[in-house]
Formats: sequence, C-alpha cells, structure tokens
Amino acid sequence: MLARLQQFLTLGALALAAAWAVWAWQHGHRGWAVAGVLLVLGGHALVLGLEFVLLRLVGRADPAMPATPGQLLRAWWGEVLAAPRVFCWRQPFCSRRYPHGLTDQAQGRRGVLLVHGFICNRGVWNPWLQRLHAGGVPVLAVNLEPVFGSIDNYIDIIERAVQTLEQATGLAPVIVAHSMGGVALRRWWAERGDDARVHRAITLGTPHHGTWLARFAMTPNARQMRLGSHWLQTLAAREPPGRAQRFTCFYSHCDNIVFPAAAATLPGADNRHIPGVAHVHMAEHPEPWQELQRWLQPVSPPPR
Repeated sequence: MLARLQQFLTLGALALAAAWAVWAWQHGHRGWAVAGVLLVLGGHALVLGLEFVLLRLVGRADPAMPATPGQLLRAWWGEVLAAPRVFCWRQPFCSRRYPHGLTDQAQGRRGVLLVHGFICNRGVWNPWLQRLHAGGVPVLAVNLEPVFGSIDNYIDIIERAVQTLEQATGLAPVIVAHSMGGVALRRWWAERGDDARVHRAITLGTPHHGTWLARFAMTPNARQMRLGSHWLQTLAAREPPGRAQRFTCFYSHCDNIVFPAAAATLPGADNRHIPGVAHVHMAEHPEPWQELQRWLQPVSPPPR
C-alpha cells in the first residue's frame, strides 16, 4: 500500500515538474521554469528546514547537549539528501529488492529482525539487508500495516517474524527498530515476549517518551506517540522492571522528528548519542550497524 502511494507521489511530482518546465519555457519564462522545477523537486528541503527550526526552539530545555548551528545545518543537509533516497526510491520502487534471508544454513546462527518506522516500509533497510545477505546472516524485515492504524495492530506482524526466526535459527534474534518501530517492538514485547525471546533490542530515533511534533498528528499511531501520551504511559506500566537494560537506544540532538532528544532514550538502557545526525539519516549512520555486529558475535565459552 505505502509503496504504491509513494510511487504515485514521486511520479506525480516528476510529471508536475516536467509539465511546468515545458509550459514556462515555451512562454519565455525560463527563470520561472527553473524555479518551479527546483520548488517541486526540492520543496522537501523547506519542510525539513521548518522541522529543524522547531527542533531548535523546543530543544532549548532538553537535558541533552544542544546542537550548534553548524551541526543543525549539516544534519539538515544530510536529511535533504537522505529523504529522496528513502521515500522516492528505496521504499516505492525497491522495497522487495532483498527478500527474506533465511537458508538451510540458518540453524545455529543469530538472526536479525528489522522493524521500520512511521510512513516507511522495509525498503528503508535496503543497505542493511544487502550487507546482512552478503554475510549470510538470517534476516527478516517486516512491513507494518495498516500504515496509519494503531500500533497495537503490529503485534501479530512482529510475533510472526520472531517465530519464523526462532524456528529457522533456534536462537532469539537481535531486533533493530527505527523510529515508531521501536515503540511497536516494545508493545509486542510487553504482550507476547519474555526476555529470553530477544537477544538484544537496538532502537534508532525511537520516541520512547513520545515526540513534540506528534501534537499535530491525525492518525492513530502518530497520536499514540505524543509526548507523555496515555498510551505510552500504559505501555511503560506493562513492562517488567529491568526491561530497558536489554536496549541500546541511539538518539540525536539533531533529530528533526523525535524531539526533545531525551525522548528517544530509556532510563536504564545503553543510551548512545549520535551528534549532528537527523532522523532518517540515522539509519545510514555506521554506529548502529557496528552495534548490531557486536551482538551478532558468538559468545566464546569460558575457559576450563
């Protein structure tokens, strides 16, 4: 569903830009032709700029170290480049490029489950899937649907994926989740899982305590991610003591979607600050990948 919607939006934007350019050029408005194309194809940079302005204003009271103007500018530019790669190419046209990586040799190897975030699909993980496939790592990447439904609807999707990895490998998987995917992971874990079913949980820019930006949300899953929402408080109350110690939480003071930055941390978790990196671009940062590799390493038996 989401892939087709983003295909329509991407192709529609390209058609609109081309039509405007041809019309304006034929009528002698060459400057307007160029300006119109830039506005249609690069207008997302303006929207991202507004998000960074709000981040700067709201983040003043955040206990996380405030970002410098230079860091915000670099993070904005990184997001300007990352967003089209994800939302105009990987997700709409390449979400099925890398199938599930489960083979006959999966038994005894630690598996990985990848869970995407809001308005995303499994295509956001293509660089990860490519590397995991190349390394022979058993991996599944889910699509959370309905796209604009309640996060509660994603429990069964995650459960089926975890069961598949458990049966194929005989081991609890490492689960890596971006943005809303981390909250969906926690919701599943509180409902269906005990600590033995997850080897490690790694979240990237997850609104564990909500996000200021969700106050403008209209969809059920986005409303559930409002700062201090009743849904998030209920979820936290259902989690057993010490559960957060099973998490590595990556967050950034330049996250233009989840802010204040401290909202992406969990008390008691291994909270890792990635300075100068925005929300979508965080999934391409090397540090979360390196953390995954650490938890995929087999544990050596103690010497006798």
